[in-house]
Amino acid sequence: MLMRSLNAVLCVLLMVAPPAVFAQAASTQVAAYRINPGDQLEIYVWGDERLQRQVKVLPDGTIAFPLVGQLKAQGYLPQELESAISSRLKNQYRGEVPQVTVSVVSPSGMQFSVLGKVRSPGSFTPGRYVNVLEALSMAGGPNEFANLDNILIIRKVGDQVRSIHVGLAPIFKGGGGAAAVARDNLLEIETGDTIIVP
Repeated sequence: MLMRSLNAVLCVLLMVAPPAVFAQAASTQVAAYRINPGDQLEIYVWGDERLQRQVKVLPDGTIAFPLVGQLKAQGYLPQELESAISSRLKNQYRGEVPQVTVSVVSPSGMQFSVLGKVRSPGSFTPGRYVNVLEALSMAGGPNEFANLDNILIIRKVGDQVRSIHVGLAPIFKGGGGAAAVARDNLLEIETGDTIIVP
């Protein structure tokens, strides 16, 4: 029943939310992907078969690559990692360094957990960026006793741990759903987040 109401809310939001809300949401969805530990990368140095391979980002956020050594990858955009590899390869070439391409083959490092009063708590690897409402949907949706006014997201930022409170009750109660979407309630989930639904 609650899952049907969650789907109904999403359908209503699609019909009544102003286009600007979804334009903003769409731009969030296509936000540039930052590399996480556990991601599988394909690194291709054009014209040099020795330097074409797939590597996995280690738990400490680094990769090992021939002629480059150990290199930090966590938190970088693929283009930034391309520049870092090119810079390290300069000493290996007399002329210009061949073009370096970095692709995220498997974004399996993008993980978060949902705990508390949801139907299917656990850890999730969406393979894309999701917002807090999509995260709850992946966990089967809130159960009938969930307090949707006081959802807590625990996020590690460097050495610090932040607590972020999110209220989604207006979306589920109907009526103010579109206005609720327009506010900051649909926070984007970051890798390593823990969402607690009291």
